[in-house]
Order: sequence, then C-alpha cells, then structure tokens
Amino acid sequence: MSSQLRIREGDLIAGFAKGLSVIETFNQQREKLSIADVARLTGLERASARRCLLTLVQGGYAEFDGKFFRLTAHVLKLGYAYLSSTPLPRIIQPFLEQLSEAVHESSSASILDGGEIVYVARSAQRRVMLIGLNVGSRLPAYCASMGRVMLAALPEDEARRRLDAVKREKHTPRTLTGTAELMKELAKVRQQGYALIDEELEIGLRSIAVPIHDSRGAVVAAANVGAQAMRVTSESLVQDVLPRLLKMQAELGKLLA
Repeated sequence: MSSQLRIREGDLIAGFAKGLSVIETFNQQREKLSIADVARLTGLERASARRCLLTLVQGGYAEFDGKFFRLTAHVLKLGYAYLSSTPLPRIIQPFLEQLSEAVHESSSASILDGGEIVYVARSAQRRVMLIGLNVGSRLPAYCASMGRVMLAALPEDEARRRLDAVKREKHTPRTLTGTAELMKELAKVRQQGYALIDEELEIGLRSIAVPIHDSRGAVVAAANVGAQAMRVTSESLVQDVLPRLLKMQAELGKLLA
C-alpha cells in the first residue's frame, strides 16, 4: 500500500473484504468447502459466510453441489487482471526461457505478497519439486530463495514483521525457522546479493535467486534457478548459474520502469 494513501474506516467496504477473504480460503488442499468450513477458516459468522458464498455463486465465481462450494475458473479473471496490467511477466519471460535453455534447469520469477512469494513467470525444463509450480503458485518466503532475497531488500523491522506474521514450519531438517537465525541469514543475503537454499524447502531441492530491480534500483521481484540436489551442487549454482542470473538482473534493470 502506498505510503501516500490515507485510508479511513469509512472508506472501506466490509462486505467486499469478507468476500475476498472467502475466496482466499480455497486452495490446493481445500478445493471444496462447506459453509461451516468457510466460517471456521475465516472467522466469519456462519450467516456472513453463507451470504459471501452465495454471492460468489451468483457472480459465477463459485459453484455449489448441494453440500460443498468450490471456486470456478471465473476466478482466474481476477489474477489475469494483475498479470495483464503489469509488464513484468511478459518482459521477464523471454529472459527466463533463455536462462533455462543455457543452464538446462527450471527458472522462475516471483513477487513478494506479505509473507509469501507468488510466481508470475516460469520456464520449466524439468520438474524439480514434488508439488507442481505454475504462475500464481505460492510458497512461504522465509524458506524460498526468491523470498529471502526480497525479504532481505526490506528494512529490517519490516522483514522481521513479515516473518513474525507467518507460521514457520520446518519443512525439512535443514529449514531455518527461528527469527534470529533468519534475520542473520537475511543480513548475509543482503551483503552477498543472492540467496542460496539447500534442501530447506524440500529434500533434494537446491535453488539460487537474485533480486530484480527496476530502473530506479527498487526491488520489484526476484528470479531463481532450481535444481535437484543429486545433479547440481551448491558450489555449481554459485559458480555457474549465479553469473547468468546477475547478467539477467542487469539487463532487466534497464527495461523495467
């Protein structure tokens, strides 16, 4: 939110905010939900949850099978509105494709949304994670290479606030979850200009990421290369892949307004 925008309570539409919170309740693990499920997950009163769900059905954003609600493809229009209104995905996509072709690994770009990263572009050479990653996919920022470079670009108090606002699970024995150790790691990332994740998000996955700046030097996104640990060492990512990422970073900095 822009620091120049002053919002008063009377400027807000509570019903609209409730509807958005209901949409956000659905995900890959919760494809179908009942009214009671939505009320519990959002903290809304059951009657409010019901009205929101029925409004989504009326608008074509959800469907009801007699017991459960599920989102429809119509919801994709909301995400497409963002993708079509920002030049970042279409500008960075050719760079990712060239990078993936050169290193024979998958590459991605994402933005920071609260305590998560959201994928906005991707060039997949091969599947490196158990879960499928596509444009719109989300991952926790604290244990993702792209998340760490973007958190490191924030003022320290803001980075700490975002870390404290999310539940930090230990996805593997190597996952850093403590605030102090994560802040120390962010300081390291800030100093060296890149983040290297070695099997913290998923066993067998290594990735390296750099921030993407606009022409004014502000960090607007991050780009990474991910690879299976059995094929690529951490040293190889730094020696062979990082120079290509930094070259892409410099070229994109001239193109992003």
